[in-house]
Amino acid sequence: MGSTWKEQIFMVLLGVATASGLTVLVLILIEATTVLLPAETKFGVVFDAGSSHTSLFVYQWPADKEKDTGVVSQALACQAEGPGISSYASDPARAGESLRGCLEEALALVPEARQRETPMFLGATAGMRLLRQKNSSQARDILEAVSQVLGQSPLDFWGAEVLAGQDEGAFGWITVNYLLGRLIQYSSGQWTQPAQGTLVGALDMGGASTQICFVPRGPILDQSSQATFHLYGANYSVYTHSHLCFGRDQVLLRLLALLLQVSPATLVRHPCYHSGYQTTLPLATLSESPCVHTAAPLDPTQNLTVEGTGNPGACVAAIHGLFNFSCQDQGDCAFNGVYQPPVQGQFYVEASYPGQERWLPDYCVSGLYILTLLRDGYGFREETWPSIEFQKQASGTDIGWTLGYMLNLTGMIPAEAPAEWRAQNYKVWVAGVALVVLTLVAILGAAAVHLLWPQN
Repeated sequence: MGSTWKEQIFMVLLGVATASGLTVLVLILIEATTVLLPAETKFGVVFDAGSSHTSLFVYQWPADKEKDTGVVSQALACQAEGPGISSYASDPARAGESLRGCLEEALALVPEARQRETPMFLGATAGMRLLRQKNSSQARDILEAVSQVLGQSPLDFWGAEVLAGQDEGAFGWITVNYLLGRLIQYSSGQWTQPAQGTLVGALDMGGASTQICFVPRGPILDQSSQATFHLYGANYSVYTHSHLCFGRDQVLLRLLALLLQVSPATLVRHPCYHSGYQTTLPLATLSESPCVHTAAPLDPTQNLTVEGTGNPGACVAAIHGLFNFSCQDQGDCAFNGVYQPPVQGQFYVEASYPGQERWLPDYCVSGLYILTLLRDGYGFREETWPSIEFQKQASGTDIGWTLGYMLNLTGMIPAEAPAEWRAQNYKVWVAGVALVVLTLVAILGAAAVHLLWPQN
């Protein structure tokens, strides 16, 4: 009788284990649903080699992208030590060495497994454009030194080059509109595109050049001033132009050279500096600038004394002497014969806050220069002046050409489909766990009965 009970209990436990095990298998195969795991993160690194300093930015975006364009965010901003790379004309190797600190910060952020597929690019702007005009071999040596340092890193180095002024302005336009949610925005759980009528224009006032970019009301008549983009499934056509030698630093040098032509010897009475201001600077500062053109050559070994007279009217008149506005009488023109359609829409201007005393003497002349450029040069009037906003950041991200460059670049980087995974409904998962436990208990019970139950 004992043997019969043993066999019956053993068979019951074995049956329970079999039934519960098969049920778990059925639940896994039938009740499981496919879910998409979060996409891997891709990274990109861009150096902005400006006329006064170099900055590095690390960007990241989900690998699956939206309509072939990455949803990019800024992950790191780093300012390299020292001046812009164009300042190292006499010692190109130092230009490359100046980038190592920020490069190390980028390598610490980008996961090692992603570094070899992470693109890295250095774009040099107006400072290097001027150096290339003045001495093309020095500019080439600097780019080679920079490329040697960056090319040794584990990142995918795409090269170092002098960025065209039109590209700088157009990429800046992409940056501003993207950060303001004018190209794509997240709404009701999905990414959508706003109406194109909400686009804003972009102004950039650098040290050596100034850029303007916007979507005009009518057609762009000069094709050399047109840039086109395909972003998030939509096409954009913008007017863009860069005015080399009309950035703040070069305008001040050109203004000083202009006043020097009508001043006695090496003493300049400067209407844009307050009365009582006096400083001495070497004439080499003027003679070394490709933007400065004088009737007679300057002696770089001599010093120039500058005395302020504090005359705003004379200051504005002197600044006007740096521009040629005669072309405005013939139609769509900014200054110096450059085609520009009438400004349209709201504009964002990249603002900077130096916070250093050495800039204080130039605040007055800088303000009058900006007023002249915006009002008389670009054509902003009383009714359009309120449409200008000066910003250093938008949505917590630096305004500049680098983010726009990276957004455009993501269109050339293949997307990666999100990985799939089989997942259970929570209630089904709980039932499955209970059945697995029951299966294990039944198996262990059957083994105990078989091994430990005494034989009659």
